[in-house]
Amino acid sequence: MGNGIQVRDRFADGAQYIGGKLRSGTSGRHHDVVDPATGETVYTYELAGTADVDAAVAAAREAFPGWSGATPAERAEAMHRFAAVLAEQADDFAYVESLQCGKPIKLSTEFDVPGTVDNTSFFAGAARHLEGKSAAEYDGDHTSYVRREAIGVIGSIAPWNYPLQMAAWKVLPAIAAGNTIVLKPAEITPLTSLMFAQAATAAGIPDGVINIVTGAGKDAGEHLVGHPDVVMTSFTGSTAVGKRVAEIATSTVKRLHLELGGKAPFVVFDDADLEAAVHGAVAGALINTGQDCTAATRAYVQRPLYDAFVEGVAALMETVRLGDPFDPSTDLGPLISHAQRDRVAGFVERARAYATVVTGGEAPGGALADGAYYRPTLVAGAAQDSEIVQSEIFGPVLVVLPFDTDDEGIRLANDTPYGLAASAWSRDLYRANRATREIKAGCVWVNDHIPIISEMPHGGYKASGFGKDMSSYSFEEYTQIKHVMYDNTAVARKDWHRTIFGDR
Repeated sequence: MGNGIQVRDRFADGAQYIGGKLRSGTSGRHHDVVDPATGETVYTYELAGTADVDAAVAAAREAFPGWSGATPAERAEAMHRFAAVLAEQADDFAYVESLQCGKPIKLSTEFDVPGTVDNTSFFAGAARHLEGKSAAEYDGDHTSYVRREAIGVIGSIAPWNYPLQMAAWKVLPAIAAGNTIVLKPAEITPLTSLMFAQAATAAGIPDGVINIVTGAGKDAGEHLVGHPDVVMTSFTGSTAVGKRVAEIATSTVKRLHLELGGKAPFVVFDDADLEAAVHGAVAGALINTGQDCTAATRAYVQRPLYDAFVEGVAALMETVRLGDPFDPSTDLGPLISHAQRDRVAGFVERARAYATVVTGGEAPGGALADGAYYRPTLVAGAAQDSEIVQSEIFGPVLVVLPFDTDDEGIRLANDTPYGLAASAWSRDLYRANRATREIKAGCVWVNDHIPIISEMPHGGYKASGFGKDMSSYSFEEYTQIKHVMYDNTAVARKDWHRTIFGDR
C-alpha cells in the first residue's frame, strides 16, 4: 500500500464492514487512527453507533442458515482460499499493522502475518473435523449419539495490541464451526481487521458471515454484547473490562469466552543456562514493546544467579534498538499511544520510591521525541506486594526479584490474581516438571518464553479468564452439543409409557 494517503483511499467508504461492504458509521462521532511512531493521523472515520451494530447482527443472522448449512468440506474449501488471499496480500497486511500499531515491520512480517495465515489454514482443516460421538444401546434398544452444531451469531471484541491476529483468533474457529460473526476491533487499530474481512469476501466466503463494526466500547461494544440475537460473546482485553462484559452477557444468558489480563512470571532456578535465561527474559519482556498479555513481566531468580542475571539483562536491554518501525534493524517500536506511554511511565516513577530502576525508565529524545517511545526498563528491589509486581503494566518493563528455595519461587510465581502464562528455566527435568505442574497458568514454557502455535490452546486461569483460543479446543467452544436418541425397534414401544401412566 505504501503510505497513509493510500490507506485513506482504501477505506474511503468508511470503517464498518457489514454484509460484504464498507460503509460509514452512524454515531455522528469521528475517530483518528494515529501512527504512534510519529503522532500523525493516517485515517479518520465515523464511529459505529447502535444502529450499525443492529445492521451487522441482522446481516450475520441472515447469513447463518446458508453458512451453517454448508458442508464442512465447503466451508473448508472457502477457508483455504481465504488463507491463500491473505498470503498474497501479506506485504499490505504487514505494512498496515505496523502503521497503526507502531510495531517493528520485522515483527509484523515474521510473526503477525504468517501466524494469521497459518491460523486460517489450521481452521480450514478443522472445519472438516466437527466431531460428534456415537454409541450403541445405553438404554435397551435405543441408540444415542451426540451432535456438535453451530451456535448462531457470535459477537466478539478484540484488543489493539495484535489487531490482525486477534481478528483471526476470534473469527476463524467461529466460522469454521458454521457460525457467523460480528467483530468489534479496537477503535484505534481497526484497519487490518477490515482488510481481513475484505480478504474473506475476495475468497468467496459469503456476505454477512464476517462483519466488522468499529465503535467505542461504551456504546457499540456494550450494545453488541447485550444484543438479544447474539448468542455468544468472546472478549479479549483487560480483566476490569472483562468483568463488565460478563455482567452484560449474563443478562441475556449468553455463552461467554474471556481472555483477560496477564502478569507472567519468569522463574529462573539456580541450575538454569544463565545466558539463555537472560536472552529469553529480554525477548519475552519486550515482545511487541511489552504490550502482550503473555509477556515476561516478573522475573524470579534463585539467589545464586540473581546478581549475574540483573547485570546481564540490563546490559542486553541497553543494546536494544529503538527506531522507525519500518527500518528492518529496529528492535523496539513505540507504545500504542502517548497515553499508554504515560501510563507505563507512571508505574516506573511511582516505583522509584520503593525500588531501583536499573536501566531505562525514560522516554528517548531526539528523532524519536514525537513518538510514544519508552526505553526498555529493568526494575529491581521491589516487594512482592508492590504495585509494579502485582499490576499489569503493558509496556517494556521487567521487574526482577530473588528467591531462595524452589517452594518459594513457585509460591511467588502464583502470587498474583493472574494466570495466563509463565515460564520456568532449569536443566533439571524434575524441577521443570514440578514447575509446569504447580504454576497456575494456562501455558507454562520450559526454557523459553512467548512462542505459540495454531495446534495448541491459549487461555488463562484465575483472573486471566476462561476459554481457549486456537487449537481444536477453541473450535469446539464455538459449537453446542445435542443428544439424539432413537428407538431401534420396528414398532412403537409402550413399556415406559406403562411405567409412568399405567396400562391404558
